[in-house]
Amino acid sequence: MAPAVRLRSVVLDCPDPRALAGFYAALLGGTPDAGEGNEDWYVLQVPGGPRLAFQRAEGLTPPEWPRADRNAQQFHLDLDAGATWEEVDAAHARVLELGARPLDLEDREEKDFQVYADPAGHPFCLCRIERASS
Repeated sequence: MAPAVRLRSVVLDCPDPRALAGFYAALLGGTPDAGEGNEDWYVLQVPGGPRLAFQRAEGLTPPEWPRADRNAQQFHLDLDAGATWEEVDAAHARVLELGARPLDLEDREEKDFQVYADPAGHPFCLCRIERASS
């Protein structure tokens, strides 16, 4: 059976769409586009990936990860950072340089991921890619 619809965008509410689109463009590639000069809405087509959109939301209160009882995270992005911890460490340095902040860096070998917040407070994970044995 054919799907009824097709995913168009993952939309992130944020106080500064231009800045957050720039953060994800620096991290994932692509060029943010405000379209017809609409500073309240930016779109980023990630090369080989999904379309992310960023929508102005004044007064946004970011989630308090990992507290589900207060402003639950609602969703988060999992980003592949590499197959080795050296690659993940390089991605870690880059996301911090771009303005992310760490939320949970413990037990990474056990979990194979680390949790961060983007500059607007949305949680995302840097994940170590498990390579299949050949």
